[in-house]
Amino acid sequence: MILLLLDIFFYALHLVVTGFNLFGWIPKATRRVHRWCVGITAFCWIGAGLWVGNIGYCPLTDWHWQVKYARGAEYLPSSFITLMLNHAGFYPPHDLVDLIVGLTFPAIVLLTLFFWRRDRTL
Repeated sequence: MILLLLDIFFYALHLVVTGFNLFGWIPKATRRVHRWCVGITAFCWIGAGLWVGNIGYCPLTDWHWQVKYARGAEYLPSSFITLMLNHAGFYPPHDLVDLIVGLTFPAIVLLTLFFWRRDRTL
């Protein structure tokens, strides 16, 4: 039962973090928290990724996959986005998903920096 609750918790947390990274820059009221969220994500993907030998490393995915494996899951994709697309009935090549995520995240970082600078000068 605890593993099921942890699985649900990680689904919810991962969806919230992913959604907030994508759209948290839009409302002016959430931009400061969004900068932190994007910064932590970038640190995990790059800093922690270099440490563990896997650029794009996400501790949420790592912990979630540990729970899923403990629940008996097999053959999980390497990314949460791929898993969610698969759940939705889409099975794009993993490299394509990585490419899209790898292009989207820097675009979000640029938007975040743009609005941070713009908001500071207003």
